[in-house]
Amino acid sequence: MTSPGTDLVMPPDLLRAAQEAKGFMPPDEGRALFEVACEYGRLGPICEIGSYCGKSAIYLGAAARLTGSVVVTVDHHRGSEELQPGWEHHDPSLMDPRFGKMDSLPEFRRTIAAAGLEEEVVAVVGRSETVARLWNTPLAMLFIDGGHSEEPARADYEGWAPHVLEGGVLAIHDVHERPEDGGQAPYRLYLRAVGCGAFTEIRREGTLRVLKRVGPGIG
Repeated sequence: MTSPGTDLVMPPDLLRAAQEAKGFMPPDEGRALFEVACEYGRLGPICEIGSYCGKSAIYLGAAARLTGSVVVTVDHHRGSEELQPGWEHHDPSLMDPRFGKMDSLPEFRRTIAAAGLEEEVVAVVGRSETVARLWNTPLAMLFIDGGHSEEPARADYEGWAPHVLEGGVLAIHDVHERPEDGGQAPYRLYLRAVGCGAFTEIRREGTLRVLKRVGPGIG
């Protein structure tokens, strides 16, 4: 797939902030996310499902600043399954000792504030499926990077994909086509989106897949 052209370059200070932030977005995928957000952010708001500590939100927020858009991030900030104690990606520094639970919200807020993106990035704290039921604004871009197990991934897609406007884009992260490379739930979302006929793939970078909405009938 060819990458969409953009004459916008991510400011060096924001690029550095994104690369130094906690998270799992490789630089090449982050830059691709920024470029896509630059192209489609002009059409309306951007929504990110699963924000963790704000790494990918910086890439999206940088694009929102350049295009006059806004990024809404949706996350309960208690961590998805793979971020819990005993799992490979668990970060003990994000534990809230008062409740014995993960809490990435303070780190997220520090990350966005330090990057100077508090005007462009709006954090909604809550479960994806709950917020989706209240949402009614068409989205120029939807980035799904929430829970990677089957049920949370399915809920993210079913709750949010219908809000992508025709001509807008759906981006899915951590799409592993081979089971030995990673969890398969995001890959199944990708197959479902392409298979329903409402989306067509326009770009891929690493495990990031970008799909343009070309019709109704999201299934």
